[in-house]
Amino acid sequence: MHRLYQYIRRFFLRNREPYQSLYNMLGFYPRDVQLYRQAFTHRSTFTESEGGPLKNNERLEFLGDAVLDAVVADIIYKKYPNRKEGFLTNTRSKIVQRDSLNRIAHEMELDKMMVTSTRLNSHNSYIYGNAFEALIGAIYLDQGYRKCCNFVKERIIEKYIPLDKIANKEVNFKSNLIEWSQKNKLAISFEVVETFADQSGSPVFQSRVSLQGTPLGTGVGYTKKESQQSAAKMAIKKIRKDKDIQLLIKKLKQPSPGNAGIPLPECPEND
Repeated sequence: MHRLYQYIRRFFLRNREPYQSLYNMLGFYPRDVQLYRQAFTHRSTFTESEGGPLKNNERLEFLGDAVLDAVVADIIYKKYPNRKEGFLTNTRSKIVQRDSLNRIAHEMELDKMMVTSTRLNSHNSYIYGNAFEALIGAIYLDQGYRKCCNFVKERIIEKYIPLDKIANKEVNFKSNLIEWSQKNKLAISFEVVETFADQSGSPVFQSRVSLQGTPLGTGVGYTKKESQQSAAKMAIKKIRKDKDIQLLIKKLKQPSPGNAGIPLPECPEND
């Protein structure tokens, strides 16, 4: 009787909001629509549940982050059966990085479903990526892992992510720079030099990357990771193009017979 009641209830609600909007987005009708409302509620909005505690998407974001990592790993593991661990790890990182999740969230129009008191702009658009992770958490709790995996594969990967193109694209400037420094036995260090707030109160980080004490680049971002990636990108360009930096590197590098020079880190040609 309980299952029949739930079926009848969902049948009459299917053509009403928010069930229909969620169905159009997800490809299935939710069992617990409150989970999805919570997924789209930013912490800046004061909402209270019947039991008392505040309800926002932070806990669902935490869960969704872990579930998304597992689901994407599952998908690319099966997609590339002959590739090594490093390739799989890098590919997963590119898919779940903040820029990718923000783009997917916008294309899914999650921004139109967000409930927030924060003034949103292009600089704090990570809120949408967080909401996407919270949505994954909601699907997992509402439908289970298998349904969640199918959603990511059919509604996200196949629709928004050119998997082969992303898998072969180098975007991790920090990792690339560190790998180059290790090969050449040169010390690279990253440090946060300043933290401040933008006009909407969102924290902004400024990071600097140095080569054995000599600054190579600075970058800003709304996370430490983002600012370090920006600084590393600037450093790579300097290493490749700045004659003074190249001269410094030659002085720092111990000379060896027949040394034809220090290999430079790769940098995407279009940047």
